[in-house]
Amino acid sequence: MSSILAVGIATLDIVNTLASYPREDEEVRALAQSRVRGGNATNTLVILSQLGHHCSWAGVLPREPDSQVVLDDLDRYRVDITAVQRPVSGKLPTSYISLSAETGSRTIVHYRDLPEYDFDVFDALDLSRYDWLHFEGRNIGELGSMLEKARQAGVPCSLEAEKPREGIENLFDLPDVLLFSRAYVRQKGFQACLRPRDRFWDIPGPKIDSAFDNLFVPQPSWSPSTTQQLRKLVAAPYLAPNDWT
Repeated sequence: MSSILAVGIATLDIVNTLASYPREDEEVRALAQSRVRGGNATNTLVILSQLGHHCSWAGVLPREPDSQVVLDDLDRYRVDITAVQRPVSGKLPTSYISLSAETGSRTIVHYRDLPEYDFDVFDALDLSRYDWLHFEGRNIGELGSMLEKARQAGVPCSLEAEKPREGIENLFDLPDVLLFSRAYVRQKGFQACLRPRDRFWDIPGPKIDSAFDNLFVPQPSWSPSTTQQLRKLVAAPYLAPNDWT
């Protein structure tokens, strides 16, 4: 199996399940509450670890009581944290989630008082230990240097573009695989991501569809024969047919 390093965030998610989303200034009782570890990078690693891969997380985890939720969960799933920054101050990023049982919608209020993972710490890592690097599209100023180091080390990598952060498009030539969220694509003005394919994203290279069940379906015409042809994949979830234009 592969050795995978993901650079990104871990959060504390406080999830309140409500009968329905409250009106402004309304007082309601939650049907249930849970406190769980969240964060895209660590979520990805937990899944990959259960598939048998050796997974490591590079992120920032403050030395404060709430961080124990993250430590316990990552230990449970055997995710290595030796590349993690552990500042003595700061607050674990926290997402307060209101989940409506009536509609299934979720409303998130996110709070963070913590620096992002920086290049100086990443630069000290021995990237030869890893078969794949995955990056959340955060801390754009430092992320470019991380992606350049990954390319120089010859380690394949992927970049997740979840939010349209300023300058992130300038990094799209650096990773081997780009992963776009539906929210990102919609905010860029597309109603349908890859259907029809020629309307999606002006990046050369093969494209793969990702349905809601996370099945990846390569284009029928794609038959790469060289590493260069494999270098750029563009993946994104597509919308339901009634969202197509």
